[in-house]
Amino acid sequence: MPILVKGVLTAEDGSPFRAEQTILFVSNHGARQLDYVPSTIRALEEVVKGAQGRIPMFLDGGVRRGTDVFKALALGASGIFIGRPVVFSLAAEGEAGVRKVLQMLRDEFELTMALSGCRSLNEITRNHIVTEWDTPLALPAPRL
Repeated sequence: MPILVKGVLTAEDGSPFRAEQTILFVSNHGARQLDYVPSTIRALEEVVKGAQGRIPMFLDGGVRRGTDVFKALALGASGIFIGRPVVFSLAAEGEAGVRKVLQMLRDEFELTMALSGCRSLNEITRNHIVTEWDTPLALPAPRL
């Protein structure tokens, strides 16, 4: 029977599981349990590297825009889950609101792909993004 494991934030969290039985959800539970846990997008890359491509990985939490979807895929997620934007749009405008927010996310995601030169999901790679935890770019010294 497949096992879905939610709440994975480190490579160690996901290491006991075998690929044929597991799907991992990188999630900090909306940071409700501990206010100092890393964001899901920050934890994603470490967990993906720890799994070494053996386990499907999904990002659960923190997705608010189509660019967030693109970043998650670039960092190795197999897919993403969307919570708050859907719930908020459902409360505000019902089914039509959910349709609208999902279309907005799709449109933003497709625009991000186009601006990044990606014609398919397979073309999205880690090289398409720079994160705050990457090594800063070396800028030339100003001329005086």
